[in-house]
Amino acid sequence: MSKTSNIVDILEAGIRTESLRQKAIANNLANLQTPGYRRLDVKFKELLAKAMDSSGSVDLSKIKPQIYNPKNTPVKSNGNDVSLEVEIGEMVKNTLHHKAYIRLLQKKYRQIELAINLK
Repeated sequence: MSKTSNIVDILEAGIRTESLRQKAIANNLANLQTPGYRRLDVKFKELLAKAMDSSGSVDLSKIKPQIYNPKNTPVKSNGNDVSLEVEIGEMVKNTLHHKAYIRLLQKKYRQIELAINLK
């Protein structure tokens, strides 16, 4: 696999992950007052880092983002651990990551297009 396609694959995997994370955040916000609801998050960076550290090539199609329950936030008296402030902060951060991935992918495709048009 060439470095260019590897970069494109990584950016596309990031975009898919941030889209899934946005859905998890929306679900958390929808359940802000639901008794017993525990917030969800998406695990991908850790999985990607582990795959990149291993020897051999990395098949990003086999690395899937995982929705999980972090259980590391304070629980309110109703058993719910969703914080509006935390979720809004996560949404802003997630949106910035998503935009960055999109811009980097656009730039990579422009570079490829320029290289093709130089011939």
